[in-house]
Amino acid sequence: MGKINWGRVVAGGLLAGVVLNVFDFVIHGWLLMDQWNAALAALGKGEMSGSTIFWYVVFDFVVGIAAVWLYAAIRPRYGPGPKTAAWAGLFVWFLVGLLFNLVQVPSGLWPTNLLLISAIVSVVYVPLATVVGAWLYKEEAAA
Repeated sequence: MGKINWGRVVAGGLLAGVVLNVFDFVIHGWLLMDQWNAALAALGKGEMSGSTIFWYVVFDFVVGIAAVWLYAAIRPRYGPGPKTAAWAGLFVWFLVGLLFNLVQVPSGLWPTNLLLISAIVSVVYVPLATVVGAWLYKEEAAA
C-alpha cells in the first residue's frame, strides 16, 4: 500500500471543485438566483455580492479536495475506481449536502424549499464531482 499522493489529491480536488462550482453556478447562481436574492432581501441583506460568491467558490474547492482525499484514504480498503469515488462523494454529500442544509431548517433563516432543493440536487453532483476528481488520483509507488 503506497502513501497518499498529496499532489494528486490537490489536483483532483481542484478538478472536483471546478465541477462543483459549475453545478452550483447553474443551480444556485442561475436557476434559483431570484429565490436566493429574495431570501436575502427578507433578511435585510442586498443581493449576493462578488465577495460572498468568492467564499462559496473557495468552499467548493475545499470540498473537492476533501472528497478526493477521502477517496485516496479509503481506496486501499475498497479498491480504486469510480465506485469507491462515488461512495466517498456520497459520504461528503451526506455531511455537506444533506446535514449542512437540514441543520439550517429550524433556524428559519432560509426558505426550506431552497435548502431541500440544494440537498436533493447535490446528491447527484457531489459524488459525480468526486468521481471526476478521483480520475486524476494515482497512488505513489511504495518505496
